Amino acid sequence: MEKLKNLNYGIVGLGIMGGSLAKSIRTNVLNQNGSTGKIYACNRSTACLEMAKSEGIVDASFTIDSVDDMLPLCDVVFICLYPHATLDFIEQHKKYFKGGAIVTDISGVKGILKDAASIFENDVDFIIGHPMAGGEKEGYANSSANFFINHNYILIPQESNKKENLDTMRDLIYAMGFTRITETTCDIHDYKIAFTSQLCHVIASALVESAEDENITAFGGGSFEDLTRIAMINAPLWTELFLSNKEKLCAHIENFEKRIAEFKKYIQEEDSKSLEALLSDTREKRMRMGSIRMKL
Repeated sequence: MEKLKNLNYGIVGLGIMGGSLAKSIRTNVLNQNGSTGKIYACNRSTACLEMAKSEGIVDASFTIDSVDDMLPLCDVVFICLYPHATLDFIEQHKKYFKGGAIVTDISGVKGILKDAASIFENDVDFIIGHPMAGGEKEGYANSSANFFINHNYILIPQESNKKENLDTMRDLIYAMGFTRITETTCDIHDYKIAFTSQLCHVIASALVESAEDENITAFGGGSFEDLTRIAMINAPLWTELFLSNKEKLCAHIENFEKRIAEFKKYIQEEDSKSLEALLSDTREKRMRMGSIRMKL
């Protein structure tokens, strides 16, 4: 913790996730006695930068045109952009990162970033990561330091990563309030996230689109609301995530379609025995899933 509070942090993209990271680092890391660390932020629009400065979250702000002045100041950089924009940013600004800096991402797909470490210069250590937290609304104004408390963070160590830098990232992740770190590969990440996140967004969106009468929600008792909260979606971001992971996501969609067809068949045929057995299996399986998550 002592080391963390004396590092300088850079946030590229001060939206809901970048803003939450900045607020969490300020609150949980740098607001300590004797801290010398700073937070620098870069964003395309300036309104959120001005807000973050006025709130005392960032110490200095930079536009995209001046980001090359920011990067040499930062010991740790979070690139909080869409996946392809993250890769483009690394390629365009690789010469300007501080020598020996830790650079990480927050992208929802990792396959396109698995070779990104080879792009960097100046002994920069690129550590692939994914904070499993956030909110359905967009922008810095909706960011919060509390999003990360008791949530999971996925790290994808590479052979090129230095042990001491991975340890620094782990310390920072826990300091921000995350209580679990899952370490895996890019391929496994994309396969499992396609199920636990992307498929869920597809299903929630499809359920909303299937409504023939928007007033039907007057009859809601909470089930619809719980299932479709995530359908209030950032369309450009999730379009990119879906398409960037299309093979793995479509495989999960096809399996889901088979299960939907199974339920439909039993209901149409009034096969109560098979339907009850399927629902009982579903209940047991979901309970096992919950207990596994609690043990992690």
